Amino acid sequence: MREIVLDTETTGLDPNDGHRVIDIGCVELMDHFPTGRTFQAYLNPERDVPLDVQKVHGITTEFLADKPFFAAVVDEFLDFIGDAPLVIHNASFDLKFLNAELHRLQRTPIPLARAIDTIDIAKSKIPGARYSLDELCKRFSIDLTSRTLHGALLDSQLTAQVYLELVGGRQKNLLLSPSDEAAAGPVADVRVARARPEPLAPRFSETEIAAHTAFVEKELGNDAVWNWS
Repeated sequence: MREIVLDTETTGLDPNDGHRVIDIGCVELMDHFPTGRTFQAYLNPERDVPLDVQKVHGITTEFLADKPFFAAVVDEFLDFIGDAPLVIHNASFDLKFLNAELHRLQRTPIPLARAIDTIDIAKSKIPGARYSLDELCKRFSIDLTSRTLHGALLDSQLTAQVYLELVGGRQKNLLLSPSDEAAAGPVADVRVARARPEPLAPRFSETEIAAHTAFVEKELGNDAVWNWS
């Protein structure tokens, strides 16, 4: 089962007010396990980034000046997500912006029904909790030290960890960053059986064993299946 965890950063809160997508980040999951494949693109929004929004994600108008337009990356983006379900924290927000960008290029919109919203899952699993990404990361003891500002790829990686906690617990090694593999250390081979220091005492007495043997010989003789060769 292939899933794509997705996040965006934007110039504001509503594309109907002329705001645009400026950062897209995606993480690929296969059978609820990160494959290591990601997609990330900064985008020139063809407008300024308001100062109050810059304080959230740290992405400035100057930084985006030489970045590609959405039209230049749309095919690569759509190829990466394919037809996989999209795991998104607050899906209606991100899809509203992505569909506005797709509409400008006369491309097919992404239906909301395709999204798996981690906020909806959290509300059903832990009613009454706070559902921001930061709060859910803290609840599940997910490391936030690298998140001083929002970023689409980083937030999609954090969303992936929250999602896996919500649907049944993270894998022992998510491989969401190079440090994960080193931190995991060697994995024990659970297939090796351990011998007991002292064997267990027999559960049947000699009298019971003799009675069973006599019964088998009388009732089954050589027809007992364990005597077949």
